[in-house]
Amino acid sequence: MRTIELRGKSVVLIDQTRLPRELRLVRCRSAEELAKAIECMQIRGAPALAAAAAMALAVTALRSKAGGRAQMLRELEAAAARLRRTRPTGVNLFVGLKRVLRVARSARDVREIRAAVVREAKHIADEDVEANRRMGKHGARLLKKGDIVLTHCNTGALATVDYGTALGVVRAARRQGKRIRVIATETRPFLQGARLTAWELKREGIPVIVITDSMVGHVMAQDEVDVVLVGADRIAANGDVANKIGTYSIAVLAKEHRVPFYVVAPTSTIDLSVRSGREIPIEQRNASEVEFIGRTRVVPKGVRVLNPAFDITPARLVTSIVTERGVVKPSELKSLFKR
Repeated sequence: MRTIELRGKSVVLIDQTRLPRELRLVRCRSAEELAKAIECMQIRGAPALAAAAAMALAVTALRSKAGGRAQMLRELEAAAARLRRTRPTGVNLFVGLKRVLRVARSARDVREIRAAVVREAKHIADEDVEANRRMGKHGARLLKKGDIVLTHCNTGALATVDYGTALGVVRAARRQGKRIRVIATETRPFLQGARLTAWELKREGIPVIVITDSMVGHVMAQDEVDVVLVGADRIAANGDVANKIGTYSIAVLAKEHRVPFYVVAPTSTIDLSVRSGREIPIEQRNASEVEFIGRTRVVPKGVRVLNPAFDITPARLVTSIVTERGVVKPSELKSLFKR
């Protein structure tokens, strides 16, 4: 299941705001339409956003009427600037833009730019799928037959181009016959676990139980969790991890109950320019996501609401980080880039 694809001069993506009620596709014909799709969470997940950003530039190039190289590059730079303003925490989106702009600048004319941009966008998407499958194989070695995995937010095909990061590990282990079961947190306030993770696992016949975020301590205390697997939106050079809000609380509970806490993310999520989690910008989303469940108001009018989309899990709480290049301790991240 591809979450996002470049089709002709448009980008077609799964509208994740409609799940699990209906599986609906959305067609985006410009970088602005893709930026709005990212902002309203029709597409989300750090690896998926790298592909989305790259494809947005591809659509810009394909639809451009630029008469020369300089004009085409200005259009691509303007589209990239708009996309950079969508979601600040996840680094993959910025990596995708950087890669596409680099090949565009190295091209000699409009025709070469267009071909290079489209080719790079497709490479980014295909590389994501391959990286996820390699992470799945590496991570599956950490799971034993019959393990119960607790996961937070959505880290499956919907968070990537296909296959998934943390859920990709579950998929790989299941295909090895390990009969893994999953506990998915609902992931308030946007309910990515309840709506998306449960939907993906149910489609594949993987046993899943949904719990509220506040139940994590209880199920760990009952010895109902063997392993925690989460994704990441940015990993600092010291191994601190930015991930969906609530991840830090789960990591603290995992440490208390001696449950291994693994982060599964491609190396593109590792940002060596950021020394620690303190330097990672945390996206603040609209208060209405907390004030309402659907159309029902659950917070009294006039009451202040906080809605940070992410939190920082310190490296000391992370058992290991699973990447497409192997499994390392948080302190060993730099070794991944020497291979």
